[in-house]
Amino acid sequence: MMFPAWLVIAVVGAAIASASSLIRPRGIKWFKRQRRPDWLKFEFAIPVVWMAVFICGGWSAYIVWKQTQSWWFMAGYIVLELLIVSYNPVMCNLQNLRVGTAIGGAGFVFGLVLALLVAQVDGKAFLLLLPFLLWSPVGTLITWQMTKLNPGQ
Repeated sequence: MMFPAWLVIAVVGAAIASASSLIRPRGIKWFKRQRRPDWLKFEFAIPVVWMAVFICGGWSAYIVWKQTQSWWFMAGYIVLELLIVSYNPVMCNLQNLRVGTAIGGAGFVFGLVLALLVAQVDGKAFLLLLPFLLWSPVGTLITWQMTKLNPGQ
């Protein structure tokens, strides 16, 4: 029995996103104690932003799959999502904001390369990656600024 591609992409995406639950409570407490930039007044909305980014990324992957049926592209989307969801557990478990900044930067660079490749396949699929390309540098900047505000971390 074949499952529709959109369902497989959604299930794989949800399974990968659930991997972020690997954060130990100690790491969460540590992260909550870190000082944030004064301009960060929208932290409550960050999970909603990431949910939108994941939905757009899944939709982009579906469009690319329908046009190419390329496992290489699907691997690219999976690697990007793994980079995104590794940010919290790795940074919090290591209790190291610099690691979080590095993961954020690596995710952006990988996402940019993927988006440029996707743009050659479909314009809509590329546009659906723009929320990630716009938000990722903001999240990385927040973490980088947090390293400056928490020098003893």
